[in-house]
Amino acid sequence: MIRDKQEKTGPIIIDLTGPDGNAFALMAYAKRFATQLGWKDRGSALITDMMSGDYEHLLEVFDNAFGEFVILER
Repeated sequence: MIRDKQEKTGPIIIDLTGPDGNAFALMAYAKRFATQLGWKDRGSALITDMMSGDYEHLLEVFDNAFGEFVILER
């Protein structure tokens, strides 16, 4: 079946068990979101903070920054 593209509404959902849950993929998302939000200096600081700990720290920093519009699923 072929259908027309549908408008995506609501939060962005990232599946942490798939390839998008990779630490490097999450940092790429963070960089993209920071750019879209116009966070010039804060984006670099955010990535540095994400890399300063383990994977759980990375998730916590990402969620604190983008949790309003991104849902992380385990």
